[in-house]
Amino acid sequence: MGSASLEILGLVLCLLGWLGLILACGLPMWQVTAFLDHNIVTAQITWKGLWMTCVVQSTGHMQCKVYESVLALSSEVQAARALTVGAALLALIALFVTLAGAQCTTCVPAGPVKARVALTGGALYVFCGLLALVPICWFANIVVREFYDPSVPLSQKYELGAALYIGWAASALLLCGGGLVCCGAWGCAGRPDLSFPVKYSAPRRPTASGDYDKKNYV
Repeated sequence: MGSASLEILGLVLCLLGWLGLILACGLPMWQVTAFLDHNIVTAQITWKGLWMTCVVQSTGHMQCKVYESVLALSSEVQAARALTVGAALLALIALFVTLAGAQCTTCVPAGPVKARVALTGGALYVFCGLLALVPICWFANIVVREFYDPSVPLSQKYELGAALYIGWAASALLLCGGGLVCCGAWGCAGRPDLSFPVKYSAPRRPTASGDYDKKNYV
């Protein structure tokens, strides 16, 4: 019962991490304009993401523009696109694998094979969390390095956006959830099989003398 609870809890955390990863991938707030010159009146804020750039006016009006050319993008944006989308798709595959091997489903017959399937799903979720960390940490490192670079003008400096923090939280949920699924599946795989085969014999039939056949029953 404890192993099944761990699997369910881990699956819930993985689902939350998967949704957070999709949200972080779609949000345009990977880079946010940093205002370091206090003499300048803030008129607009620029957001940069993986798919579009948005400009938010001081009046609240927002205008977004999707990137027109993929090849014109920087290498970190292209890599972040590929890795985040790949991690989201892999998490979807891990969801089906985990559901097939979970103890609360009957897709796979109970036994060591079912536990191995669930263990594979948990390992895939852990790999998804690590895969999602790569572009987020890489992107954050570039933003921080350019922020402290004195050769970059103040008007071109950016800060870490909300999408990066959501991505870090999603990666942590995927790692923790995948670990819980693996622990639950491992506990189920290491548990001895306590079921014993039961053999039933044919019912006793009365003989002509009225007595019953003497047979051994298990």
